[in-house]
Parts: sequence; structure tokens; C-alpha cells
Amino acid sequence: MTDGLRSEVDGGVLTLTLDRPQRRNALTGAVLDAFVAALGDLERDVRVVVLTGEGKGFCAGQDLADEAVAAEGADLGATVDRWNAGVRAVRDARVPVIAAVNGVAAGAGANLALACDLVVAARSARFLEPFAGLGLVPDGGGTWTLPRLVGPQRAAAMTLLGAPLDATTAADWGLIAEVADDDTFGTRVAEIAATIAGLPPEGVAETKRLLRATFDHDLDAQLDLERDVQRERGAGQEYRSALAAFLSR
Repeated sequence: MTDGLRSEVDGGVLTLTLDRPQRRNALTGAVLDAFVAALGDLERDVRVVVLTGEGKGFCAGQDLADEAVAAEGADLGATVDRWNAGVRAVRDARVPVIAAVNGVAAGAGANLALACDLVVAARSARFLEPFAGLGLVPDGGGTWTLPRLVGPQRAAAMTLLGAPLDATTAADWGLIAEVADDDTFGTRVAEIAATIAGLPPEGVAETKRLLRATFDHDLDAQLDLERDVQRERGAGQEYRSALAAFLSR
């Protein structure tokens, strides 16, 4: 699709691979734009998206050698807007997005991964929030996502101290869903993606929507939303077909 981003569809799974291994997959504005476009124009047969990185790193965040941020007087707000578009594209994608974190995820690259619906990491992966050392603040949704995932104290430690967080600890903290050994990581990601791709797609899409909506609702509003969606789902053919198959077993 563009230099720095590869795309492959197989069995309902769209794999998007950040492909700048010489820069640990640090991204430019052009790659971010291509990522947003890919999620916004999914083929009908795509049931799940896997986002991963080429080589030893997942994503080192913004490429700081890029003229858009390296030039004197560069507008970092404009750059952050492009990352924000990436985070929103993950949120708004009609299918779940799995971050397959194969190596170091740093800065906005870490926060893009954590914005995904499901995060699976190789045991050698690391999560790093280096902003404070650069005199910057976490972006890519980091100040929103981190406190919700790990609580305010651990979020403060990650962003103010800037020490790398290993994948095992990230899983223990609830930052990610699962950690897999490096030699079985690719197989495990493929298993998870295939499982989701094999589920009734409309129900999966609504599950994603409701899980995302919970941060905007109190309990009563979320209970009402669950009821309304369940009523709609129960009247649909997807449920009737799945129920018939279940009862036949």
C-alpha cells in the first residue's frame, strides 16, 4: 500500500505489518496515513485485523528523524493529529484489531498497540514510555489508556520513570491480554485471529462496540445498551443460525 506498511489477507484475517525494520518500525506521517486508510476501507470478507511489526521491533513510535518533527519550528501537534487518527481508526474499525507485539513497543507505538482491542506480546517484547526524558507528554492516547488499564500509580511510574516494562509483567498488570513464548508467538497469534474470524461477525462487531462504549456510560446506561443490542441480535438471522447449530450438537 505504501513504503513502510505491508498488507495481506488470508482466511478472513488482514495482517498489517509495519515494515521499517531499519528504524525499528518508527513511523512517518505517510505510513500512519496508509494505516488509517487500510482500517477505514476493509474488504467485506475481513473478520479481524492483526497489526504487527517486521523484524525485532513492533514500533518505536514516531520517527524522530522525520522532517515533520526534526525541523526547527516543527508543529508536533500536527504530527500527533496523525497518530490520533490511527488510534481513532482502531476504535472505529468494524472488526477487532489485534496488536501482535513481536518486540519493543515504544512511545506512540506502544500506545497504538494498547489502543487495540486485544494485545498479545512475545515474551521478549518490551513496552516503553520515553516521553518525559524528551521533555514531552505521552500521546497516542497514552494518558487515557494507561490509567484505565493499570491504574494511576502504575501509569505514573511507566510515564515518569520511563523504564521498559517486560511482557510478563505487562500481562500480570492487565496491560495486555496474553504473553507467548517467542518460538510459539506467531502460531498463537494465528490461532487467536482464526478463532475470532470464525465467530458470527455481526455479534463480534457489536461486542467490540459495547466494550468500547462502557467508558462513556454509567452502569444503568450500559445495561440499557446491552438490552437493546441483545434484542436486536436475538431477532436476527445470525443468532437463529448459530442457535440451530448449537442445539443440533
